[in-house]
Amino acid sequence: MTRVQVLIIGGGVMGVSLMYHLVKAGWSDVLLVEKNDLTHGSTWHAAGLCTHFAHNPTIQELRAVSVRLYRDVLPQETGEDCGFHPSGAMRITRNPDRMDEFRHVAGLSEFTGYPLEILTPDRIADLHPLARLDGLLGGIYEPDDGHVDPSLATNAMANVARRGGAQIWRNCAVTGIARDSAHWRVETQKGVVAATHIVNAAGTWGWEIGRMMGLNIPSVPVLHQYLVTDTVDAVRDRVAAGLPELPIIRDPEESWYVRQERDGLILGPYEKEAQVWSVDGVPPGFGAELMPPDLDRVEHIIMAAMERIPALQTGGVKSVINGPITFTPDANPLIGPAHGAQNAWLLTGSSMGVMEGGGAGWFLSLWMTHGAPPMDALSVDSRRFGAWADRNYRVAKAVECFGLQFGVHYPHEERPAGRGLRLSPLHDLMIERGAVMGAAHGWERPNWFSSKPGVVADETFRRANWFGPVAAEVEAASTRVAMADLSVFSKFDVTGPDVAPFLEALGANRAPGPGRIGLTHALTPAGGVLSEFTVTMLGAGHAYLTSAAAAEEIDLDLLRARAMGFNVRVKNITEDIAVIGVMGPKAADVLPEVADMPWLTARETTVAGVPVRALRVSYIGESGWELHVAAKNAVQLFKMLEQTAQPFAPGFYGAYAANSMRLEKGYRGWGSDLTSERSPMEAGLASFVRPELRRALARDTPWDMVLLRIEAGEVDPFYAHTLWQSGRPVGIVTSGAYGHRTGKVLALAYLREVTARDNLTISILGMHRAAVILPEPPFDPRNMRLKAGGFS
Repeated sequence: MTRVQVLIIGGGVMGVSLMYHLVKAGWSDVLLVEKNDLTHGSTWHAAGLCTHFAHNPTIQELRAVSVRLYRDVLPQETGEDCGFHPSGAMRITRNPDRMDEFRHVAGLSEFTGYPLEILTPDRIADLHPLARLDGLLGGIYEPDDGHVDPSLATNAMANVARRGGAQIWRNCAVTGIARDSAHWRVETQKGVVAATHIVNAAGTWGWEIGRMMGLNIPSVPVLHQYLVTDTVDAVRDRVAAGLPELPIIRDPEESWYVRQERDGLILGPYEKEAQVWSVDGVPPGFGAELMPPDLDRVEHIIMAAMERIPALQTGGVKSVINGPITFTPDANPLIGPAHGAQNAWLLTGSSMGVMEGGGAGWFLSLWMTHGAPPMDALSVDSRRFGAWADRNYRVAKAVECFGLQFGVHYPHEERPAGRGLRLSPLHDLMIERGAVMGAAHGWERPNWFSSKPGVVADETFRRANWFGPVAAEVEAASTRVAMADLSVFSKFDVTGPDVAPFLEALGANRAPGPGRIGLTHALTPAGGVLSEFTVTMLGAGHAYLTSAAAAEEIDLDLLRARAMGFNVRVKNITEDIAVIGVMGPKAADVLPEVADMPWLTARETTVAGVPVRALRVSYIGESGWELHVAAKNAVQLFKMLEQTAQPFAPGFYGAYAANSMRLEKGYRGWGSDLTSERSPMEAGLASFVRPELRRALARDTPWDMVLLRIEAGEVDPFYAHTLWQSGRPVGIVTSGAYGHRTGKVLALAYLREVTARDNLTISILGMHRAAVILPEPPFDPRNMRLKAGGFS
């Protein structure tokens, strides 16, 4: 038996990158096993495109790290070229919404330090003289992009890792995986391996290796084709003249990319109806094989590309590559701890394996060696999907993501595939009352309410058709009473004699007293916010914790890990409990049984004859209650409350109204404003940190979260806008909305230059607007409305 610290399964660019970065971090006892040879699977046949274009800072950094690794670091370490071509890249469009998207990404990149240039048609012609300009509005240029030889880059990392002590077993399939008390026991064709850590980096085989590990891996192989032309005269002439390599060019509307390949071109189309492949298991003998060409499926896209770049018509087809790449339900990779499995990690599911692989290995290596990711991990965390992400879901979403590979990413987008998986008991009632639903961790939840049946939300960067209805929801919550289905919360019961010391150790805050409600933030080893829990002490040995819907698997893993050493039991009761919000100045009149409850108290009681956990708490800044009720009783309770509220003309509110109102209170949101990158002190939550911890959480170069009032304009802020002072990017917006009660455009932002507090502007879709730091929340800063209606 071979014993190792880390066993990596999969020899594509992702797994080899992790091996390389772990060795660089000092973990030399690393073994990588590969069923065929390095790069077999999808790495070897990839087009090797590398970009900095991304809507999310973490995804962008994965891609930027990859570029630096292939372009600079590996050639310096090995003395050999990795085949990186610094060609630059551009995206072109005739769609006004796409130009908004380009401006948004360019605005984010101003802060992250990877500047992208918004293009006019004339500038497109300068950069890519083979492209026709007919109908184009503009584009975006990524000057540091390029393409790399996937095999050269992968083997360069492997060589460095081997020199550092890592081992690679080629032609060594994994045949079985089991867990004993201390190790993972992995059976391979070359013997049994006992590993402290196991990493599924199997790519095309990720689902199968996951099944061996007892995991549900929501990834699907999808066939992608690209064609390589023979010599293109116009390209040959440029090469002969010593002109620079043409930049990679993408047309998102026509769904293709083109890059130069020596004196020819590569054309890669993405059809709208993807062809999934081997969903339930890859053929045992498959390795570095390809599928037969199937150009009829993409002929219309090829013709469109030839219209835009006529030189494509002159080359002829030299070869066609048709092979599998894996897609997850949101097209982002699966990186991080495997849910419910000790010392098990995922590094798989990337449809952009070469583009993200170098950075993905860096990201996971730091997570494994430091106990926390180097950046906010929510966009890639392998636990962002639960058991609800079944076969039908992963296939439907893979097809959708492939077809929308170049889809516009709107700030409030709701994609239609894979819906209706998790329904609150109140779901049908919400639909009857006009709810327009969104998806949250598989749940259907009301985003807003429409008076017209069958309405869907506008897809836009500007104010959508829900702006007016959301204003009406806020008006009901602030002047009368409004009800909400809040059932998507993640919910956990913690019981046992050690509940109090467990809670003290769980987060930065002290545990609340019996019958009280508090907020606590679980921290990373470096003091970042890992999770946020609302903690309700129901008794000396019973705490009830709620958290964000998207954190269900993450928080269950966290609670179970932190419970080790304490005599407590953690139970996930998310689907057992529904939550009804009753908010507004008339809420106490609707709930006479609990009207005497002070703010931030809890009581197990009955309301309208139904047993409930009544929590006197509100995320929207209005007097109100959350009623946590057994799912089987939720419909009965809701209807009775609705009937009681009739004299007050009750309304309903959804997630968009809640977001508007919480920003008027300056409340932070987990996953947007609160991430593992920033501490509670930096987030302005010192009042939720025990005094003895505040000094320990101090950082040498802290950031500072501020609430901003933004000059009004045609676009409201949403996220990832750069904050400027005197021509310097000094901060980044994490969330924003229009505050209907105050008539103010508001945003929460982190200042990385904490002294930059005056003469600020925010860049929204390329438009600069004045931004002023508010010294206190603009709505009810003394919490008088929150405390009204009870005996506080």
